[in-house]
Amino acid sequence: MPEAAKTVLRNVRVFDGTTLTEPRTVVIDGTVIGEDPAGGREVDAAGGTLLPGLIDTHVHLHGPGDLDVLASWGVTTALDMACWPVERVKALREVTGSADFRTAGLPAIGSGGHHAEMPAMPEDAVIRTPGDARRHVEARVAEGADYVKGIAEAPGEGGPSAEALGALVEAAREHGLRTVVHAVSPGAFAVAVQSGAEFVTHVPLAGPIRAEDVAAMKAAGQVSIPTITMMAAILTTGPLAGRFPIDGVLRNVADLHTAGVRILAGTDANDDPAAPAAPRHGRSLHDEFELLARAGLTHTEILRSATTDAARAFGLRDRGAIAPGLRADLVLLDGNPVEDISATRAIRSVWCAGTEITPASHRPGTEE
Repeated sequence: MPEAAKTVLRNVRVFDGTTLTEPRTVVIDGTVIGEDPAGGREVDAAGGTLLPGLIDTHVHLHGPGDLDVLASWGVTTALDMACWPVERVKALREVTGSADFRTAGLPAIGSGGHHAEMPAMPEDAVIRTPGDARRHVEARVAEGADYVKGIAEAPGEGGPSAEALGALVEAAREHGLRTVVHAVSPGAFAVAVQSGAEFVTHVPLAGPIRAEDVAAMKAAGQVSIPTITMMAAILTTGPLAGRFPIDGVLRNVADLHTAGVRILAGTDANDDPAAPAAPRHGRSLHDEFELLARAGLTHTEILRSATTDAARAFGLRDRGAIAPGLRADLVLLDGNPVEDISATRAIRSVWCAGTEITPASHRPGTEE
């Protein structure tokens, strides 16, 4: 891969979080966005669109190669929602010149439910009491976790108690960390909202989110990561194929959006054969964009959900926008995604902290 150097993009339209600017110049100066074009390699973008690097707010990574695949689809930051052992985390953190990796480390689960049945899930993941929850957070802090992940189940279905989950959120907050709570049923969603977590990931696969839970999310400023791509895969090709319509998932997202709950783009992409479905790394984020549009989000809201809004929600102050001094995480497109969200697939070039990446569409053998 070419090393980060100074590149001057001329005649490029920039997504500024609201619309596309008139053609302008953007300077990539080493690992950051600069201001002085002197001495840089000149590139005529010919009116192409420049987005901030995309952020997938829910992935599961299994090795450094996953980061390269993500980057090739314009995903320059990967927010992993469960990664262990610490040796795997260390290897992913050491990757340079590719997508940036953040993780929750080991999730906090109950003694029952799907996650407890996963053959590779360590016993240390189980929390039964508020004390267990606090110890779990302390262990993740010691490992350098970027945020904390918990699993909510409906009452009586084997998840952590409401007290334990609330203690998890409180302990994480005391350590300056945000918490993401998984919920895939209406009952679990209610538990997740009541926990006070900053993020609720997924939406119910079957049945509506209660109106009082939607209102509570909005009032508390909680953020939704619906992962429609994963929900749709489970309902179409996964274990619940043919049992429930995807329209119910889309209605849940639409209800959250209508209420003013902030929605972020995340996919639950993974390579795990034990997972109920396996959305593909990178390309699935573009699928998510199109599903979010079906749920009623505007194209501008969708672009923000994987750039500005995602960065702000997770406290990533050095990215998510195109401005001098920020990381040079950039995606150059053909077409206008503000008008046609499918244009995010027309990737011409990608930069991860200034390192130029070959797009998936330019790689031999890559399926579109």
